[in-house]
Amino acid sequence: MSEQYSEELLETGRLLCAAPVEFVMSVADMRQLPVADRPEICFAGRSNVGKSSLINALLNRKKLAKASAEPGRTRQLNYFDLAEGQLYLVDLPGYGYARASKTEIAQWTRLTLSYLQGRPTLKRIFLLIDSRRGVKETDEEVMDILDSAAVVYQVVLTKLDKLKKSEQDGLAEQVLTRLKKRPAFHPVVLATSSMEGLGLPELKAEIASLL
Repeated sequence: MSEQYSEELLETGRLLCAAPVEFVMSVADMRQLPVADRPEICFAGRSNVGKSSLINALLNRKKLAKASAEPGRTRQLNYFDLAEGQLYLVDLPGYGYARASKTEIAQWTRLTLSYLQGRPTLKRIFLLIDSRRGVKETDEEVMDILDSAAVVYQVVLTKLDKLKKSEQDGLAEQVLTRLKKRPAFHPVVLATSSMEGLGLPELKAEIASLL
C-alpha cells in the first residue's frame, strides 16, 4: 500500500503522530464542543472493533484511548489535541452494541450524529471495520447517514493479523469494490493491525494529507 504515498508524506505522517498528544475533554452535549479552530478527524466503528487499540498504536501510546472491558461503554466524544494544536483527533462512541437503556442509547446516538453532520472543521471520518466480520448492516446504516450529510469517510480494516495470509489478500479491494459507488466514500481502503503495525504508516500519511 505504501506505493500510493510519497516518502515525504509517509515521513510527515510519522512525525505528526509522534508529536505530543494530550487529552482535552469528553463531550456529552453539543454545547460543550471546543471552538472549531483547527482541522478535526474522528474514528468511528462498531463496539469491539479495536478502535482504542488502533488509536493507541497510531500515536505510539499504550493507554491514551481507553478500551472498556464491556463493549459499548464509551458514551461521549473524546477529544485529543495532536501536535500542539495542529489537529483534533476525536474518538467517537462505538455503535451496534451496548448494555444500556434505550434512553441512554438514543441520547449518545443523537449526540454522535449531530456531531458528524454539523462540525464544519471535520475533515474525515475513519470508519473502522473488523476485517474478520466485514461490512455489517449497522455499518451500512452509518454510511447511509454520512452519504446523505456529505461527510467524507474512509474505511479502515482492523485486526488484519487475526486472518490467515490467504484471507488477507485482496480484502481491501473487495471492500473498495463494494463501496466505491457511495457518494461520500473516500476510495482508498486501508488494512491495519494494531498488534503488528500493518497499515499504520499509510494511515498516518492519510491523516497528514488532510492538514
